[in-house]
Amino acid sequence: MVLALAAGAILVGALPGYAKITGAVVSTTSGTINVRSGPATDQKAVGTLAKGANPEVYCKARGEQIAGHVRTSSTWLRIGTDRWISNGYVAWSPSQDVPWCAAKTKAPTGSSVTTGGGELNVRAAASSTAGRQGGLANGAGVLVQCQVWGQQVDGTAGKSGVWYKVGDKRYVSAAYIKWSAGLPWLPWCGQDSPTIPRGGNQGFIDAHAAAAQASDRDTGVPASVTLAQAILETGWGKGALAREDHNLFGMKCFGSPGDHALGCRDYATFECSPTGGCFDMDATFRAYASVEDSFQDHGDLLSNWSRYATAMDHADDAKRFATEIHKAGYATDPKYAEKLIGIMDDYDLYQYD
Repeated sequence: MVLALAAGAILVGALPGYAKITGAVVSTTSGTINVRSGPATDQKAVGTLAKGANPEVYCKARGEQIAGHVRTSSTWLRIGTDRWISNGYVAWSPSQDVPWCAAKTKAPTGSSVTTGGGELNVRAAASSTAGRQGGLANGAGVLVQCQVWGQQVDGTAGKSGVWYKVGDKRYVSAAYIKWSAGLPWLPWCGQDSPTIPRGGNQGFIDAHAAAAQASDRDTGVPASVTLAQAILETGWGKGALAREDHNLFGMKCFGSPGDHALGCRDYATFECSPTGGCFDMDATFRAYASVEDSFQDHGDLLSNWSRYATAMDHADDAKRFATEIHKAGYATDPKYAEKLIGIMDDYDLYQYD
């Protein structure tokens, strides 16, 4: 399992040159809005914009959901190098289609059909057997709303199980879509906005205790151990995998998102080998609609997989349970059980069992 995760790639970075989008108008009742270094209010404030200001916009990204003066939105607009404002405080005159920011290059990224010749079928669902909803010509631009997991397709742009929603009951396979400046950090359709840690360590515990207890009731996995694992694996919710895709336990895909996740996404990670040595690597992890789905998936794994049967026999003893899942190979960190027990002791997590 994951020991640490890289920070969200879209939050920082140099801004390359490209076309700017005009028409944005700051709308607020407080006089000014904060400009942040990333798309969330826990990012550093790097300036302000007054009511009526007209910032030039480069691209958009998914971020913290904000109930603004204009709308409630989880979209943030990049207006400069490490400068972001919430779209919740922006009116548009005229309305504009803002491109997604690429995850690696931070440039706006447009998408286009790449079939090598013929039309790309638009389907009513994320499958090549779903009803045809028309077609898109090779080279045509595509306005992607969000992504879903569906039939795996081997196309001209690669092999992928991701499908893009391009309208109401209109989907195209990502295997035939090329992005001009690198793959953007697209939201999954129906996914909660990114989770922003609040209230310090106790705030994290308070925010997740109910989900851990629900999993305990449904699966028998001790809530105290579940909370300690979430704390250890996410660094108190600060890891990109937890913030962006609500995966608090480093659950990997292994080819499938399973019964609880929305899809699969690649992340940089740091792991240790049972034979010794730790190293950086890329891996594919499950993306969830909500934190609660992550807890349920974790509980189902431990309670239904035979390798953890001995641990489940000791579910009434949280410390023994932590030791047994470690013995069964849950994590590669040689001190994993020791760390879990230390967290449970320090924060008296046993009270949630």
